[in-house]
Order: sequence, then structure tokens, then C-alpha cells
Amino acid sequence: MAPRKTQAPEPSAAPAGELRDGFKFRSGRLCLDLPASLAARLKAEPKDLLETPHDLGRWLVAAGLAAKDPKPTDEDLRHARELREALYRLAVARLRSEGLDSKDRALVNRWAAEPPPAPQLGPEGLTWTRGGVHSLLAAVARDGVELLGGPLAERIRNCEGESCALLFVDTSRSGQRRWCSMSGCGNKAKVEEFRRRQRGEGG
Repeated sequence: MAPRKTQAPEPSAAPAGELRDGFKFRSGRLCLDLPASLAARLKAEPKDLLETPHDLGRWLVAAGLAAKDPKPTDEDLRHARELREALYRLAVARLRSEGLDSKDRALVNRWAAEPPPAPQLGPEGLTWTRGGVHSLLAAVARDGVELLGGPLAERIRNCEGESCALLFVDTSRSGQRRWCSMSGCGNKAKVEEFRRRQRGEGG
């Protein structure tokens, strides 16, 4: 009997909302939410929201991967940042229909080969066993392998919001989603378009 595939936690297992504990979760996939932890990526001075190991612990909880802070180390933080940037570069390459960098692929594949957290049936539903920060990062990497190597890779989009570098998976029926969030960048764009029309009418 073939072994069953152990899946990474689904986004539905995570706490609800696009903004959680100071982090943005707008992509629909863990592997794209992690790169979003480098805010203002396109600006001259981006802000790393994973500045300390405690920040990484907060992100893992906000992502729904851990029930409480798993107490990452400085080395865990370094690994998470490396994985984050590799996932971002690979996703951008898919977005642009470019080749995938071999070093980035090797890094993501190495993490995806780590044992992932195991699903357990808790009193309130699905929970995930502790396997340390390594297993939680493995879950993110596996999500990346599945996305970047599957048919949904063609649905990776870059938000059209001004200066927004967030990536997301367009699961809309039309395939024409433009914004990482309608309540965020989408709303800002609509307000700006309205003001532009008002200025034109008054000119």
C-alpha cells in the first residue's frame, strides 16, 4: 500500500483575516505569505518584519502553523529568511515565465525534504504536532514546491498596487484579479481613480 501524502497545513487552518499580528496574509498560499514578511520590498529601504527570532515565532503562529511561539533560534531566523527569498525569486521567475535558479530550487527542495508537522485530530478539530521550527519551515517549502511545480504556477500574480510587491495566486474564475486585496490596494486604487476623475471634471 502506497504511503499517504502528508499535506502542509491549509490556509483555512490559520487564524482568519488578511492582517494578523502585523503580518499580511493575502496571497492564498503560505509560500507566498512568507515573502510578504519583507515589507516595502520594492522601495530603497524595505522593512524586514522578521527582524528577530521572536518575530519569526509570531509569524508561524499567525500563519496557523503553530499554536504558540515555537521559540526560534537565530539560526532558524537565518534559515527562514533564506527560504523566504528563494521562494520569492522562484515565484517571480514563474510569474515572468523565466527559468528557475538552480540554487534556489536546491534550497527549497532541501527544506521540502525535511519531515513536516503531522496532522492530529484535537478536541476542537485539526491541529499540528510540534516538530520544531524546521518542520514548520518544511511545510512552507512543500507548499512552495506544490505551487511552483503545479498548474497554479500560471496563476501567480504581482499586485498592481503602486509600490506593492506582494504576490498572490489568482483563483478567480476570470483569471483577471489585479490586487493582493480589494480592501487594501484595490480600494486605494479606486479612491485614486475617483480623485483623478474629479480633478479632470474640475479642470
